[in-house]
Amino acid sequence: MADKNNQTGGAEQENLSQLLQIRRDKLKELQDSGNDPFQITRFAADNDSANIKDNFDALEGKEVSLAGRLMSKRGMGKVSFCDLQDKSGRIQLYARKDEMDEAEYNRFKKYDIGDIVGVHGVVFRTQRGEMSVRVVKVTLLSKSLLPLPEKFHGLTSTELRYRQRYVDLIVNPEVKRNFIIRSQFIKHVRDFMDGRGFMEVETPVLNTISGGATARPFVTHHNTLDIDMYMRIATELPLKRLIVGGMDRVYEIGRIFRNEGMDPKHNPEFTTIELYQAYADFNDMMDLFEDLLTSAAQKILGTYQVRWQGEDIDLTPGWPRMPMHEAVKQYCGIDFMSISSDEEAVAAAKSIGVELPETADKTWGNALYECFDQRVEEKLIQPTFITMHPVDVSPLAKRSPKDPRLTERFELFICHSEMGNAFSELNDPIDQRQRFQKQVELRDKGDDEAGMMDEDFLTALEYGMPPTGGLGIGIDRCVMLLTGADSIREVILFPTMKPVD
Repeated sequence: MADKNNQTGGAEQENLSQLLQIRRDKLKELQDSGNDPFQITRFAADNDSANIKDNFDALEGKEVSLAGRLMSKRGMGKVSFCDLQDKSGRIQLYARKDEMDEAEYNRFKKYDIGDIVGVHGVVFRTQRGEMSVRVVKVTLLSKSLLPLPEKFHGLTSTELRYRQRYVDLIVNPEVKRNFIIRSQFIKHVRDFMDGRGFMEVETPVLNTISGGATARPFVTHHNTLDIDMYMRIATELPLKRLIVGGMDRVYEIGRIFRNEGMDPKHNPEFTTIELYQAYADFNDMMDLFEDLLTSAAQKILGTYQVRWQGEDIDLTPGWPRMPMHEAVKQYCGIDFMSISSDEEAVAAAKSIGVELPETADKTWGNALYECFDQRVEEKLIQPTFITMHPVDVSPLAKRSPKDPRLTERFELFICHSEMGNAFSELNDPIDQRQRFQKQVELRDKGDDEAGMMDEDFLTALEYGMPPTGGLGIGIDRCVMLLTGADSIREVILFPTMKPVD
């Protein structure tokens, strides 16, 4: 059996080598005859396939020019049919030998699937009723030296699709929809924020301190300064410095880098929007987040109803807001608000099979958070704001005036996925220093995701930061929701991949 497979693989490789040689021979023939496609620098197209089909009645009988890739060829003697794929879709080309220059028609007959051409022709409908372009002149603009994947098998390997996104987009045009929606969503985010008086800014990607989130950073080295630097894991601390400086409403859409695991919801580099609004709190951020996401669904999809990860999701405004301790009580039966000691809280967590991480202090807050993280999060399907996180896991959030063990923080969960994170921002520099110090202690214990002491940020807070609401939103996950994609790699054009040996 192995010998048979080896023979089959060898035959396929030999056939491919022959196809590659044939295409190169065709290119040389074109070049020798003075028709080198790679010497052409531009082509003036005045139309595309979608516009021709959408406005067929107005364009029928008129000459158009369009450019794209040949995706199929069907020859019938002196007549050839081809499918041309451009940025907007496909349209049929109809070419007759007696309606074109004979030499040009003969060259056209030799063009391969995958070749890029420019076409001048007349819009018409074939006898079978298909909207088409009757070719008057065709110009080869680029020769495809590699054959596209087979018509019926296509590019179906998920890993190969991500590695060769350019081929994926050619042979699986439906993939483009995800990235059109992504572009539309980011544009909507900008319009939404600008319309509310926020200012878009840019902050450094390279930092001398890793901070603003709990995550393992990528480390690089600056040769001229001879110092190690960290690729940012969040944009939070620079943006809050701007709030201190009097820029009351700021946001940044940018790439974030975290040296963490990879799974359907995580990629080492991803896109967020972080925004900060002076004189606001986490309730204002909940209102803003809900308005942003529901308006995006209505504008881009025309509906509040989406299907994601096998679930029907209802984005109709009016999402519930539930304190974390209430969620744990509802789903786990543990009333943390009636527990007063750390020991009792840890024991309660252990009673339902929840263990705290080795590096985590055995506290009431960490026990509450781990119960939620390990037992509740997976059960949250419809949009739900989980509020009032423990201070132990919220080093940058303001404590609740009602219970100093908790913070004015929320995360939005949809289909057991965290979509965003927000606080009433901590603006007490003394409290902030103490919490930074706890992060340093965790790092000393071996937790390389813990934050660092940022003296300059503390200095900024000592000048005075107004009460502020802050919100971070995962752009990629929002796009996953709007497109129904089950993997983050389906909404990132070039996801991180391990090199092929």
